[in-house]
Amino acid sequence: MKASVVTEFGGPEVLQVREVPTPEPGPGQVAIRVAYAGVNYAETMARRGGLHGGLPPFVPGLEVAGSIHALGAGVEGLRIGQPVAAFTASGGYAEIALAQAVCTFPLDESGASIDLAIAAGFPTIVPTAYDLLVRVARLQQGEAVLIHAAAGGVGSIAGQFARRLGAGLIIGTVSSPKKAAYAQPFGYDHVILRDSFQERTRELTHGRGVDIVLEAIGEPVRSQSLSILAPFGRLVIFGNANDEQGKRHSLPLNPGAVLNENKAIMGYSLGTLSQTAPHLLAVTARQTLAMVASSQIKIDITRIFPLEQAGEAHRLLESRETTGKLLLRI
Repeated sequence: MKASVVTEFGGPEVLQVREVPTPEPGPGQVAIRVAYAGVNYAETMARRGGLHGGLPPFVPGLEVAGSIHALGAGVEGLRIGQPVAAFTASGGYAEIALAQAVCTFPLDESGASIDLAIAAGFPTIVPTAYDLLVRVARLQQGEAVLIHAAAGGVGSIAGQFARRLGAGLIIGTVSSPKKAAYAQPFGYDHVILRDSFQERTRELTHGRGVDIVLEAIGEPVRSQSLSILAPFGRLVIFGNANDEQGKRHSLPLNPGAVLNENKAIMGYSLGTLSQTAPHLLAVTARQTLAMVASSQIKIDITRIFPLEQAGEAHRLLESRETTGKLLLRI
């Protein structure tokens, strides 16, 4: 089968289409004939050696949509040929990808038709956005929320969820006026430039600060975000985009300061959750997939690249100029 392979750690050019063995599903797994694969910033970090993508050569790719090609031993409730979306953890940039059955989500159960391209953009960003606000931050009606990278995949979904969940004020941050214009319709009351977000947030909240910040950028944004939390505010960390070398440099945790200021620092990793408590991910995914199917939540696919241009998709994503969700057509 064809796959886009990280041949060595490095820049986007190390992604090369190669013929590789077709994987066979083990117990509890399914093999999926991939129509589309999502492109995520975490995959660019794995390509550079900054995340646990394995040693080269390896096939990256955290999420796919397509149809079930084969079932492993013990898999029930799924059938060959069934349209699905899946969190793959790795191996998605290929004609056939493996996923755990529990992390494979049928597209024909909601009674509504879900386009495979839309479905491929679902497994990472939609469950993540929901879990960040509901399971981790435990958003209450009327609370003020600030979401960094509002024009990105998670940001464009989190703004919509915050609106549906009854947030009182929803602020997004972006890196450019162009991205601000893009993000505004996705549930935001205000979209502000990140280089002045502390001052603008204090202005918009009349000095109080916000109750929740969703942050996946890293320092110095992380420490700055902690500073604009209101009493009992929650800083939720779910990535390290500024951590180019994978060293995970992060907010120095001073328990005394957190205690004295009545603030909380919380974390979320979709990849770890899929390994340690996949049933929790499955509950969130099935609930939110129904919301996508009924058009309550919109996934905005902004670019689709052929598999052979996976490197170009990575280059564009790393330029920080993208909005919405990028896909590969397999």
